[in-house]
Amino acid sequence: MLESPKLTARQQQILDLIQSTMQRTGAPPTRAEIAQELGFKSANAAEDHLQALARKGVIELVSGTSRGIRLKINTLQTSLASRTKPIANAIEKLAQLALPLVGRVAAGSPILAQEHIDQTYHLEPTLFQYPPDYLLRVRGMSMRDAGIMDGDLLAVQSTKEAKNGQIIVARLGDEVTVKRFNRTNGMIELHPENPDYHTIVVYPGEPFEIEGRAVGLIRNNMSM
Repeated sequence: MLESPKLTARQQQILDLIQSTMQRTGAPPTRAEIAQELGFKSANAAEDHLQALARKGVIELVSGTSRGIRLKINTLQTSLASRTKPIANAIEKLAQLALPLVGRVAAGSPILAQEHIDQTYHLEPTLFQYPPDYLLRVRGMSMRDAGIMDGDLLAVQSTKEAKNGQIIVARLGDEVTVKRFNRTNGMIELHPENPDYHTIVVYPGEPFEIEGRAVGLIRNNMSM
């Protein structure tokens, strides 16, 4: 196992907050949200700690977006093990999640059809508060400002229900897309996180189905 990076108590708090926010909403927190949650006087203080975490190799910062924070899976695994050293061996013995990676989805076919599966990744269950059922390779930059970039692997829990504000995988007729969900006045709005893209409005009777909700994000050059 790789040596765990040594984090200060405050750095560990921020790392835990990033992970819990990604598990809850599918996207990392902004600097302002970190500052508010942890009682910093300004977002600049949060930025300083994030830069320190990036230098230690725990996270990756993506420029040009307020939510440009990515966890590095391998480093996170060693960090989790070091903080739970008395049960580290038990964690290692847990059955890993075998998650199929979905590439491009053919029009009209089930998202987990065999022909869509590029490969399978094996990940520790402890990485996710809500267990994902598959990984989806993100196409395009419509969710850029949520820290979700083209080529990233989105961890998705299969469900047909979602709450307003959650990032979901939706099917619109023959198209599968990742957007932020909002239901209002009998209509469904699918919001991008990039001003270059328009909100998609789904009216009653139009083809629409929720395929799942985001429960995590894996950097696009992860290797296992």
